[in-house]
Amino acid sequence: MDDQDFVAAGLLDPGDSHAEARRSLLHHFVEQGISIEEMQEAAAVGSLHAAGSDAAIRPGAHMDIDQIANGSGISAEMVRRVTTAAGLVIGDDNYRPLDQDTFAIFALGAALLGEDATVRFTRALGAAMAQVAEAAISSFIVEVEAPIVRDTVDELALAHAAEDAVSALVMIPGVMNGLFRMHLVEAIRRQRISNAEAAGPGMYRLAIGFVDLVGFTPRTRDLEPAALAALVEDFEMIANEVVAQARGRVVKHIGDEVMFSAVDAATGARIARSLVDRFTERHGVAPHAGVAFGPVLGRGGDYYGPVVNLASRLADIAVPDEILVTEELVDAVDDHELAFEPAGRRMVKGFDEPVRLWSLS
Repeated sequence: MDDQDFVAAGLLDPGDSHAEARRSLLHHFVEQGISIEEMQEAAAVGSLHAAGSDAAIRPGAHMDIDQIANGSGISAEMVRRVTTAAGLVIGDDNYRPLDQDTFAIFALGAALLGEDATVRFTRALGAAMAQVAEAAISSFIVEVEAPIVRDTVDELALAHAAEDAVSALVMIPGVMNGLFRMHLVEAIRRQRISNAEAAGPGMYRLAIGFVDLVGFTPRTRDLEPAALAALVEDFEMIANEVVAQARGRVVKHIGDEVMFSAVDAATGARIARSLVDRFTERHGVAPHAGVAFGPVLGRGGDYYGPVVNLASRLADIAVPDEILVTEELVDAVDDHELAFEPAGRRMVKGFDEPVRLWSLS
């Protein structure tokens, strides 16, 4: 390829003041074997510098879905089901050689668990992978790309940084393997302690809590993006730290609210108290919380059922700095250091009868 090819493709303007730098970038891609079409695709979304790193993420020639299915041992329809369940849309002619190994593993899962169970598991796996991917991109943009853009307009430097970041991806599977095994041990421990199989398949007996930050939204309204990011990250870090230290589990973050679980009632109450205290001390906001205890249905890493709904509603109706809990939780607590005060019987949205509540003092 030469300058005429680049000009014809709309990738190079010889009269531009940065033409020489752009020429260096384009020849760098040529040396990597990046096609004109791949460069144009990256340039079309304002990311020409990432043409090399984009190609490196999923290398190899395009393959169609039938080739993938034949090479992995599952049907083309199952490939589509797994892909969709993972939250992805991939054209039938846009697969890569490495995808055969991926779908071969799903073939083993289908043989072990059945196709439907494998697809259900894939939904949870896909959601987790999407979050990991978004976090990786966010970290790169904030910590690596932004300083380069701020200090220079050197597209080649950006390209090298993006390619270095992609080359580091080979470390992630090893890290995830180790962390997954650690989490698996904890998940097995929680399952064995909280198992409520008598109530139905996949049922657990858990404390479910929600902590909501009162005043968080008004406080963030006028913050600069960097300050807002720091506040959100601190909020999530505190939640993860407090819950993990108590050997509970952060189920999910929902905006300015965190949902957690614990295997016993006392731990659930203590986590809620610690979260409210830490958030108040750290940020001057006035959190409120709700905790309920009882049987819940576990699916896809989340929990469902009346106990979960009730805990969420209690967090909604609690006043700032208040932790409302259910009578079932109070009855299950065997810890004299925890004190509860009657909070009356209240109508709670979604429940037909008044619910007797207590406040963790």
